[in-house]
Amino acid sequence: MRALLARVALPVALAFVVAVGAAAFSLQGQAAAEGAVEVPPPAVDVPDAAGLQTAVFAGGCFWGVQGVFQHVAGVESAVSGYSGGTLEDPNYEDVLTETTGHAESVKVTFDPARISYGRLLQIFFSVVAVPTTLNYQGNDHGPSYRSAFFTMNDAQKKVAEAYIAQLDAAGAFPAKIVTEVTPYTNFYRAEDYHQDNATTLNVNPGYVRHFDLPKIANLKAMFPEVWREQPRLVFASNES
Repeated sequence: MRALLARVALPVALAFVVAVGAAAFSLQGQAAAEGAVEVPPPAVDVPDAAGLQTAVFAGGCFWGVQGVFQHVAGVESAVSGYSGGTLEDPNYEDVLTETTGHAESVKVTFDPARISYGRLLQIFFSVVAVPTTLNYQGNDHGPSYRSAFFTMNDAQKKVAEAYIAQLDAAGAFPAKIVTEVTPYTNFYRAEDYHQDNATTLNVNPGYVRHFDLPKIANLKAMFPEVWREQPRLVFASNES
């Protein structure tokens, strides 16, 4: 549903989306958006490193993933894009075909002196995505909506795999985690209208209010120590 509506950028289509609002979405999607799971931090983390680091996360529609990480203190930037596929320089329409192999993703640049990679993983599992649903989140179905960590190095890979094993062993979720851990190969920045959408509500505001804003609210409630009130936006012009 989100994919069909979001790709229509005409004002009349957006007016329609506002009109129908949350009524267009299922109770299953509502539960996925509003739910949050308190999980322990990883038992092992990436060793301290100097300078900014990069992590790439996929967890369904990138609007909400980006919106959450933009509010995390220590994150310098969070950019929506496409990762993990074979097509070079894909656009949104390409990825919607589910033939490119790409997942809607967010490239996070962070300061490990302020927040660790393991802490970002904890936030992901707690408020960003449902890690037990294969190739879908809420009402968004298909491989482009899979949950995945595109790891930048062996240290990230080891921590991500160990954390998944830790959470599975602890029974943190009612089913086995299916989030992929795969080496980073590419990241293509998404179109400008996909950036900062959880703040601007420029595209499909009904969807964002229903599915994405609850994730940001859960971040604030569950992780007050890393909460940043003013999001680190891609475009300064989107600041409220």
